[in-house]
Amino acid sequence: MIRKTSTSAIAGTAVLALTLAACSSDDGNGGAGDDSTQDGGAVTLTLVTNAISGGKNAAEADWIESWLIPEFEAAMAEEGQEVEVVFEAQGVDDEDYKTKIALDLQSGGGADIIGMDGIWVGEFAEAGYIEPLEEVGGSAVAEWEGWEQIPEAVQNALAFEGERYGVPQGADGRVLFYNKELFAEAGLPEDWEPTGWEDILEAARALKQIDGVIPIQLNAGTAMGEATTMQGVLPMLVGTGAEVWADDTWLGGTEELGEVLDLYSTIYVDEELGDPILQQEAAGRDTSFSLFAEGQIGILLEGDYFWRAVVHPEVGTAPMENRDEVVGYTRIPAQEPGAGINGQDYVSMSGGTGRVLNPSSENPELAWELLAFMNSAEAFEARAEGTINITPREDVNATLLEGEEMLTYVSDEVLPITAYRPGLAAYPEVSLALQEATAAVVGGTSVEDALDAYGQTVAGIVGDENVDNG
Repeated sequence: MIRKTSTSAIAGTAVLALTLAACSSDDGNGGAGDDSTQDGGAVTLTLVTNAISGGKNAAEADWIESWLIPEFEAAMAEEGQEVEVVFEAQGVDDEDYKTKIALDLQSGGGADIIGMDGIWVGEFAEAGYIEPLEEVGGSAVAEWEGWEQIPEAVQNALAFEGERYGVPQGADGRVLFYNKELFAEAGLPEDWEPTGWEDILEAARALKQIDGVIPIQLNAGTAMGEATTMQGVLPMLVGTGAEVWADDTWLGGTEELGEVLDLYSTIYVDEELGDPILQQEAAGRDTSFSLFAEGQIGILLEGDYFWRAVVHPEVGTAPMENRDEVVGYTRIPAQEPGAGINGQDYVSMSGGTGRVLNPSSENPELAWELLAFMNSAEAFEARAEGTINITPREDVNATLLEGEEMLTYVSDEVLPITAYRPGLAAYPEVSLALQEATAAVVGGTSVEDALDAYGQTVAGIVGDENVDNG
């Protein structure tokens, strides 16, 4: 049933693309299914991603046009192979872009290399639109030196059912941020490292004694959307040893999810360690950022984005001039030591995008050479000029993140233990059901009733036979 749902979902999306002229960029410049050559016998490779100079993801587009294409073409020329790389720039809404590439792949066309959100990989794989990298690019894929530099957990961003379908182009991780000054005032250690949920709750209880301070912010409810799932439910869920999708089955009203909802109840209802009203506001997440920056929230679960783009003293949306001195960060503990997925003591969640090979490419092995080149250390270093981001490659991060202690911490300590959302068509609806369950609990509904309602909702989405209710 899941396969049928996924395939039909993409097919339906693809049909919509017929009416979206803005998404169509096929101008006859080659690509999958087109083995035409330019004057002089050059092989044409095409690349598409949702980036365009002067618009969406402009830095990526500029890097492709100004560095990647000329450098790769020159490298190929040195090997005696004339190659022309054509970049099909896009700058549209993500769903419109998804529609375009779904239609391209469904029809056997499209670019040789396709930029893709990791959350789409399983859906496209189940529909038969993409295939494992090694099946498309040949034996050189397994022999690529880059795999040794990309932790297996990070490779999973573009993997499905144990197979690599693409190469990730970025990485992030979730941690617990905390205010060291508030911790000191509450008698808590500045080098805090909780080893279980009870340690988090004990710290929150100590912070509660400070007037005007919200001890902890764990995203909840539907107003925060996917932020509730990624910066709330899922990090806690993997800390119980469970995942939202595993062994071809969706999480239902299990004991593990009940434990997560119990945690929400403890924080927002039973002990009033968080602000339940904040979870209902349309701008609640942004408000929580501002409150943390103003020293009014003690503990907040977020991604490294919070450090480099929210409380950054120069470019942050809620800047903290004393960020480096005041803001602490630590790994998210499992419910108790060893209780996390894979028997882990600490856990995290990550998102990410990457690039896949088109199974219909007329030059799949050469397309792989371009994809490998795009993900070489040299390419990531060139792409990173003027920016500070975590790359998938450990060798690049060792140099690029030098002096960036927080991002280095995420790269070294968090990425090797991270987990990812399932890239399946049903996931967005299941995610919403998780958000609704937290909203119910924060609003005073019993954990048992919220758990039962969630289980019924998920069964209605994917079918009873595809749900594990414990």
